[in-house]
Amino acid sequence: MSNDQMNNDQLQEDLTEVLRVRREKLTKLQDMGRDPFKVSRYDRTSNSTEIKGNFEEFEGKIVKIAGRIMSKRIQGKAGFIDIQDQNGRIQCYVRLDRIGEEEYSIFSTYDIGDIIGVEGEVFKTKKEEISVKANEVVLLSKSLQVLPEKYHGLKDQDLRYRQRYVDLIVNPEVKDAFLTRTKALKALRSYLDERGFLEVETPILNTIAGGANARPFVTHHNTLDIPMYMRIANELYLKRLIVGGFDKVYEMGRMFRNEGMSIKHNPEYTAIELYQAYADYTDMMEITENVIAHMAEAATGSMKINYQGTEIDFTPPWRRMTMEECVKEYTGVDFSTINTDEEALAIAKEKGIEITPGMRRGEVINAFFEEFGEDKLIQPTFITHHPVEVSPLAKRNVEDPRKTDRFEAFANKWELANAFSELNDPIDQKGRFMDQLRKKELGDDEACDMDEDFINALEVGLPPTGGLGIGIDRVMMLLTNSPSIRDVILFPTMKPIENNQNKIEE
Repeated sequence: MSNDQMNNDQLQEDLTEVLRVRREKLTKLQDMGRDPFKVSRYDRTSNSTEIKGNFEEFEGKIVKIAGRIMSKRIQGKAGFIDIQDQNGRIQCYVRLDRIGEEEYSIFSTYDIGDIIGVEGEVFKTKKEEISVKANEVVLLSKSLQVLPEKYHGLKDQDLRYRQRYVDLIVNPEVKDAFLTRTKALKALRSYLDERGFLEVETPILNTIAGGANARPFVTHHNTLDIPMYMRIANELYLKRLIVGGFDKVYEMGRMFRNEGMSIKHNPEYTAIELYQAYADYTDMMEITENVIAHMAEAATGSMKINYQGTEIDFTPPWRRMTMEECVKEYTGVDFSTINTDEEALAIAKEKGIEITPGMRRGEVINAFFEEFGEDKLIQPTFITHHPVEVSPLAKRNVEDPRKTDRFEAFANKWELANAFSELNDPIDQKGRFMDQLRKKELGDDEACDMDEDFINALEVGLPPTGGLGIGIDRVMMLLTNSPSIRDVILFPTMKPIENNQNKIEE
């Protein structure tokens, strides 16, 4: 047996012994009639940040605080503990002669991880540390596990995502990222609310997988005995509301796409879509650059952020270029002179672009952009006028009907937003859906389904409308300087652990 294996075995044996001792402590407390799990509530008067940030007001006053023991130093008849609440940490000073011999004896058995309530006087120690001198200490919950930092800290990234509750306790910067996320989302909602947008809710379970090109999650409704789909987008329902007479609507919520997982992709993610009657894609551009800049400033204090060593400036206005201009700039291929599918496929083959069944000129242009253009877009940039073939819900450009009045917003090489002047011609829309069905027959499992009721809604009449979708999680990655989308989702999708082993590990 190797030394490493012997050390691991000893560590596991020590950990098992610690867990056994903690349960014995709980049993003794219960036998004494001091079962912490029977405590229903604790009336706090203050938190750590309030006390430390306003010491002059709190000095000498009696407060009641509560939190988790994160460190403990007992020296004979007195001891110091650090307790952590939602806002931060504060030191507590506990003396035998203040709380009594019996209570001090019980306090001495408390473990790191236990949740306690402390009532006492705010003061400063000789080392000028703001603290609470305890008059009473109450155990509110017994921790039967061992916090990872007792050994080597919670460093395993996979375990951190699985046990986010532990991650939040021992890695304070994780909590900071989610507080930043909350600030940014409040700013986003405030920006839209102040401009007359109405927040609404639409179905998550759909009978048709529509509104985007993506592979859906499929489930089954037992009573109706029909397949149903977790929504891949909420677009078609929101546009129905514009038909119904709402001029400005938005919805922020979870979308579900049964696709790959990566640092930029989680099957369940947060997006916002908004629609404005009598507006077009240029209005959506203005909203996009302004609202993301507003979110950045509200969350970080600046429209300029540093992401993994690169400064990204969200200050409006952002750069604008058409997809064909982007392809020409980075490949030298000028699709304004390439007018047939045959010519496009020939140049695609020459440049090593993968050819798929039924591929046409517009799809070749998009493939060129994805292959050669996306990874050049570091600073915020709008890519406009996508081909009709890859834009089944966007209005055609009047000057060149092969293109659409659409844009995607990019930063740090990532797509952050997608928007367009909404297609409101029901005849054209039905033809686009038919084209999607053709792609599905050729094996494209991300192609849209036909939505006859949506066609009917368009026939009732959709006014000229601009629509926008923003991928919230990717924006949050940038604003929190997080390398993975899992860092900005509290509970990201994870593969189950074999044998359901989900205990705290070192």
